[in-house]
Amino acid sequence: MGETFNQYAGSRLRRERLRCYLEERWTARYVLVGEAAGYRGARISGIPFTSERQLTGAGPAEATATIVHRVLAELGLEQEVLLWNVVPTHPHEPGRPSTNRRPTREEITASLPVLDSIARGRRQIAVGRLAEAVLAAPYVRHPSHGGANAFRAGLAAAVG
Repeated sequence: MGETFNQYAGSRLRRERLRCYLEERWTARYVLVGEAAGYRGARISGIPFTSERQLTGAGPAEATATIVHRVLAELGLEQEVLLWNVVPTHPHEPGRPSTNRRPTREEITASLPVLDSIARGRRQIAVGRLAEAVLAAPYVRHPSHGGANAFRAGLAAAVG
């Protein structure tokens, strides 16, 4: 998808993790949609909003993933929510894979058919402004950079 890194292309493990995750959450009522796969999250783990450390106890942790999963557990929503991104692959600065950048319009457009398929039949909740603009769905503040409390409050309100 554009100039993004496709973490699934060369990794049977990530593809299998994603397949299992989607099967487990296929009946989820809600889909939380973020911007794109992060370099410490889905780029390594293969699962949106999830770090390798959460899956295996080793590897990098990712603050947003930690907050998202903690809030889902607190609200009793872990099995009711499917986590996804507008762009499921990792946009990064050229030559700098340990960075995150905003996806381009072309990358977003290329990702829309996958997003539409994943989100179909679920109540969509946008995590962050880019997802809100793409989905025209209820907005929840992204939990990074001091937004954990606003994320929790927004998600609790969105699921009602």
